[in-house]
Amino acid sequence: MTSILARDLQQRVPLLAEQFRKADPFPHVLIKNFVEPSFLDRLIREFPAFDHGKALNEYGEVGSKAVHENLAPLGEAYRQLDELFASPDMLGLISRITGIPNLLYDPEYVGGGTHDNRHGQELDPHVDFNFHPTNRWHRRLNLILFLNEAWRAEWGGSLQVHSDPWERDKPDRVKSYLPLANHCVLFETSEVSWHGFPKIDLPENRKDLSRRSIAVYFYTKSRPKEQTAPDHSTVYVPRPLPDKFRAGHKLSNEDAGELKITVQRRDRQMKFLYEREKEFSLVIEGCHWRIGEHEKEIDRLQALHREQHEEIGKLVTINRELHEEIENLKRKHADALYRIFRSPTFRLGYVLSWPARVLKGLFGT
Repeated sequence: MTSILARDLQQRVPLLAEQFRKADPFPHVLIKNFVEPSFLDRLIREFPAFDHGKALNEYGEVGSKAVHENLAPLGEAYRQLDELFASPDMLGLISRITGIPNLLYDPEYVGGGTHDNRHGQELDPHVDFNFHPTNRWHRRLNLILFLNEAWRAEWGGSLQVHSDPWERDKPDRVKSYLPLANHCVLFETSEVSWHGFPKIDLPENRKDLSRRSIAVYFYTKSRPKEQTAPDHSTVYVPRPLPDKFRAGHKLSNEDAGELKITVQRRDRQMKFLYEREKEFSLVIEGCHWRIGEHEKEIDRLQALHREQHEEIGKLVTINRELHEEIENLKRKHADALYRIFRSPTFRLGYVLSWPARVLKGLFGT
C-alpha cells in the first residue's frame, strides 16, 4: 500500500478527518495527492479507451459516458489499485478519516469502476441507491479519484455537492471540485448527499479530452437507525433553468434550443419514472398474486389439518371403546374362572386326581 498511496497520506489523516466531519453541506473531504505520482502516471496510461458498448444510458441508448465496472482486468496498475481498495489497511485508513467503522469493499463495483465522460455529458444532482442490490449492505461512502491532467472550470464537469437541489426558494449551497488528476473526493452517501456535475462543454481544440475518473463505493452491514431509509434506487433532480430566463429576456435561437433540450430531458425523465413505476406495480401485483396463492395453500393445509384432526379423534374414540371392551372381556373371563375354581365339582375333581398327579411327578409319566 505504501508504494501506491502518497507517502505523507497517513500523516494527513487527522486533518482530513476534521475536514470531513466539519464539511458543508454534508460530510466530505478533498484529498489532494492521493497516490504516488509514478503510480498516477500508470493509471492514466492504462485508462481504457472509450467503449461504446459500455456507454448505454438508463434508457438503453448509447450515451457519452462509458463505464468499466471490473478494474482488475484493465491493466497491472488497476489490478494493484483493486487490491488496495480491498485491503484491511486501506479500509482502516478510510474509517479513520470518516469515523465509519467496519467498512466493506464491493468486489462487484456496482455503479463504480472507471467513468469516461465526453463532451456534452452531464449528471443531474442526485442521491445514490442506498442498498447494495446483491447482498443488501448499506451504502456509506463514495470515493472518486480524478485522472485529468488539464481541466478548467469553464469546461463544466466539476464535481458539485449540494445542500438541497429541490429547494427553489432558498439558495442551494453548492461546492465545486475540479476533476484534476490525483484529486480524490471522499464523501458520505446518505439521503442528503446530493451531488452531480454540470454539462461538459469543451472548446473546439480540446474536444479530444474526456472527464476521466475512478469511482469506488464502500458499505457496512448495518447503519444507525436514524440514518436508514427504505430501499430506493438513485434519485435525480433536474437542474433549474439558468438565471437568464426571466421576465424581459429576449430568446435567442440558442436559448430556444436550450429550452427545448431542457423540456425534452424532463419529459424523458418523467417517462423513465413512469416506466419504473409500472415495473414496480407489476412486482407488487406479482407479490399480491403470490400472497393470494400462499393464502389458498394455507387454507387448504388448514382444512386438511382439520380433517386429520377429526380422523384422529375418531381413531382415539375407537381405541378407547376397544380398550373398554377388552377390559370387560378380562373381567368376564376372570369371573368365569373364579366360579370354576370355587365350584364343588372342580374342588372334588382336584382332590380325587391328587394320587395320579403324585405318581406322575415320581415316575415322570
